[in-house]
Amino acid sequence: MKTTVSRIKALSLAAALAAATLATPALSQTSAPTSASLNASSGPLSVSTASVTLPRGFGGGTIYYPTVAAKYGVIAISPGFTATQSSIAWLGRRIATHGFVVITINTNTTLDQPDSRATQLVAALNHVLNSSGTAVRSRIDPARLAVAGHSMGGGGSLIAARDNPTLKASYPMTPWNISSNFSTVRVPTMIIGADGDTVAPVGTHARPFYASLPSSTFKAYGELNGATHFAPNTTSTPIGRYAVAWMKRFVDGDTRYSPFLCGAQHTSYATGLVFDRYNQNCPY
Repeated sequence: MKTTVSRIKALSLAAALAAATLATPALSQTSAPTSASLNASSGPLSVSTASVTLPRGFGGGTIYYPTVAAKYGVIAISPGFTATQSSIAWLGRRIATHGFVVITINTNTTLDQPDSRATQLVAALNHVLNSSGTAVRSRIDPARLAVAGHSMGGGGSLIAARDNPTLKASYPMTPWNISSNFSTVRVPTMIIGADGDTVAPVGTHARPFYASLPSSTFKAYGELNGATHFAPNTTSTPIGRYAVAWMKRFVDGDTRYSPFLCGAQHTSYATGLVFDRYNQNCPY
């Protein structure tokens, strides 16, 4: 872990030195967000894909990237225990269509635990930065990196955020992890739980994870109503909507998305039919 963490920190330092020469996020490529645009199954940008085989440090995957040339943030997403990238492919593509380069990963083995998945998420980000093809590399902003994951992949995204404070955002979905203490996380983190989760019950996983995040860290917690542990494995309007809004707000720094996280647009959407509970420490 120490070697991988030092690598991403070195990359982040290089990115910071180069930041002045990088294009700012291409907000002109996307219209102002609306509730309808966030609820749609895809965003305004078309995407291409690139397969990742025989990488170093993780089990391969797929990169989704916008066809429009611009500088985009990079997000790595891990599947859960016994699952493969196909289980979260829908979310990778959906986020990418809103202006991100997204890599959905296979893990080295489907039985890998959260610590290993955290390391592999960082390895996947490093792969996109250093080893991807020209079409992908020309579109990435190495100063804007984020992670997400389902189940043990969600636990892994929490660990990656804890150990890599230069990340811009983390989005754990129905996360599972042995430890419930993430009091040192400084990365903006939104956790998605499910009230019907019997694999990682929210009372011993998602809720304590959120509660342990420091109040000084931007954070949110949405507990899906009538959902199970496997909600992130199929197309989900709430999961997709809040993933895009969270990443746009904190990876891109686009404040147009703040009202969809804790403003009027959020309030009008996130009734009890969507979330049993919703906590946050706005303003963002």
